[in-house]
Amino acid sequence: MAILWSHRSGDTRYEVRAAGSSLRLYNNGVLHSQFSERCPATGSVWDLLWLPALFRVSGMPRRVLLLGAGAGTVIRQLTTVFGPLEITAVENDPIHLQVAREHFGVTDSMATLELADAGEFVGRYAGRPFDLVIDDLFGGSGGVAARARPFDRPWFRKLKRCLARDGILSINFADREERLDSVVGSIFGPDQRFRSGFELRAPGIENVIVGLLPFEAQSADLRAHLQVTPGLAPLLQRDRLRFRIRMMKKTPPG
Repeated sequence: MAILWSHRSGDTRYEVRAAGSSLRLYNNGVLHSQFSERCPATGSVWDLLWLPALFRVSGMPRRVLLLGAGAGTVIRQLTTVFGPLEITAVENDPIHLQVAREHFGVTDSMATLELADAGEFVGRYAGRPFDLVIDDLFGGSGGVAARARPFDRPWFRKLKRCLARDGILSINFADREERLDSVVGSIFGPDQRFRSGFELRAPGIENVIVGLLPFEAQSADLRAHLQVTPGLAPLLQRDRLRFRIRMMKKTPPG
């Protein structure tokens, strides 16, 4: 794996590496972003962050808030597969945004890149609501990634303020234990704003992506909509977009 670029800032070492046709951003040994022009599917967690939006038969939401932009993997995937969207991407690391622009090909036409703390951004946000909010707030040390903030009720309330009434919420957890320790299992149900919840996982990784939907759905709905989405059909045929999905059971409030 060739190192194309490296930079040290304080105790943090950043590296952009090439692995075949794929570019990867590492931060102190933790893989933060990955993208290939040849195939937008990574076979990993980034593919799952936007899949909950495809439960909706009408297709991809047009306004997306991405919390934790990294070097722009999800931005590149969304624009490659679905074309132009209104994406606002929030990232608190200026080096990540530099890499997004200079190495990962993220342009101003693809997304508005906000250098900000995600908590402060959503706390003060007063603009138009988003159709899809992706919470991918991760840090890590010693080569191990972990959520940068717990998914608790105060954080959930802040995220809801940014969502349209019929918006979809996607949350990345480091593993199932972290998911079970959060409040996510108790914030959906037939009498709540989010009617159903699903877990998505990719082969070979521990991350669990939770999709919260404001409507009733089944796992088969997602697979059926993927089959008729033009930009995704080739990835499914080549077995590049692989995942496991399960409907979540509601748990009592903790």
